[in-house]
Amino acid sequence: MSESQGARLFRETWIVGVRRHFPGEPKAGYVTPWDGTPQWERDAAGAVYAQVRQFVEVSGGRAARLSREQEGRFVALCWTAQMYKHFEEPKPGYVADRAELPGWQRETDADIFEAVETALRTAAD
Repeated sequence: MSESQGARLFRETWIVGVRRHFPGEPKAGYVTPWDGTPQWERDAAGAVYAQVRQFVEVSGGRAARLSREQEGRFVALCWTAQMYKHFEEPKPGYVADRAELPGWQRETDADIFEAVETALRTAAD
């Protein structure tokens, strides 16, 4: 899977996760389809996809043993680094520690890790 396809997987999994885990009606920006997503966000999604892919690959397939919390923490940390890359002064919510994120976002981050891992496993079969 290319980084561009991985970025789309990231965004699509994010949208599905937000719709599943967000309490109530999410903000429109949370569920904007790929074609309406700003370029910086597409780039960040691609970078985080690449980081998760590499992490899974260098673990020799053992990343599947991580807890859901560990998976989500990895995605959140990679995303935080992207926010510092793309914004000189990111909003505090963009760079909050995982423990400070709302539950729906923690769950969605874990969904993203699992989606990337599943895509890699499927491609290898």
